[in-house]
Amino acid sequence: MTIFAMEAGPSSKAQQTTEAWLQLQARNMQASKIPQSATPKEREQSMQRWLDSYKYVIPDFYRWEKVGSSDR
Repeated sequence: MTIFAMEAGPSSKAQQTTEAWLQLQARNMQASKIPQSATPKEREQSMQRWLDSYKYVIPDFYRWEKVGSSDR
């Protein structure tokens, strides 16, 4: 059984283009011929950012009052 996040149906040209690229990537049909790698320093910094993300508490509730009025 396949479950979709959105119902199938008409979509915009931009959405169709995005979906096509995502399918190409998922099927590894449009991969770069140039291997991409990270230096040890880049990998270490990436890991540190990930670990640091656990330092912030996720609030139980999000309050709009803390956000600028233009963000509502």
